[in-house]
Amino acid sequence: MSSVKLMVLYPMPTDIDQFEADYQAHLSLLHHEMKIPEGEQPYRVTKMLSSPQMPAKYYLQFSLRFPSHEDLKKTLGSQQMQRVAADADRISTGGSPVVLIGTDD
Repeated sequence: MSSVKLMVLYPMPTDIDQFEADYQAHLSLLHHEMKIPEGEQPYRVTKMLSSPQMPAKYYLQFSLRFPSHEDLKKTLGSQQMQRVAADADRISTGGSPVVLIGTDD
């Protein structure tokens, strides 16, 4: 079975500077809760850009791969990830983050 990817889309924040500061603290929380060593980045953060047709609806996308859907489900169900998810909701001032799960097949 192929790997799965967790993607979190953050809507455009009401205050970008505050979001940036909060997001750095949020990533520190992720590292702490998921025991990701300092300096390692097993995830990708992508800032969205506006297109010529319209402004960007989302500000940022976070993505993290898991070896299997079962590993993803186990992680998402953990108390540690529940704390990270609650913090994501807290910092997302432009609306609730959108969570997507997919594969690259």
